[in-house]
Amino acid sequence: MKSMKFAAVAAATMLLSGSLQAQMANHDMAPKAEKNIVEVASGAGFNTLVAAVKAAGLVEALSGKGPLTVFAPTDAAFAKLPAGTLDALLKDPVKLGAILKYHVVAGHVTAADVIKAKGAKPATLNGAALDIVVKDGKVHVNGATVTSADVMASNG
Repeated sequence: MKSMKFAAVAAATMLLSGSLQAQMANHDMAPKAEKNIVEVASGAGFNTLVAAVKAAGLVEALSGKGPLTVFAPTDAAFAKLPAGTLDALLKDPVKLGAILKYHVVAGHVTAADVIKAKGAKPATLNGAALDIVVKDGKVHVNGATVTSADVMASNG
């Protein structure tokens, strides 16, 4: 049950920086990204996520061919987990991997796509679907507000 709570809290955060409308307006004019998902996350201060990806043995998968869309939990989201939860997960790469795969969708999903469709229920790499809805012009994933959207990487 702790792992599901982790997934709910962690999904509460990002498609990765800036306001949603600003990102959407600049989406078509953005230069091609040169860094992969792991490199972008490392450079953007997602320290806990990167540590978890390493502990779960997912660096190669998230650095390889895409496209993938990552709903990246911020360090603040990880900090909201109950005491000891993250440490226990970091020691259990199988369970941690399943939880992290819950934050990854095969394919390219943008905020504009979700807004245009008025929501989505994409399957994640662990097989479960996310519930993505639009409320008051903001994208929410499993009830959590996306704080940044459409940060591009070479593989997603």
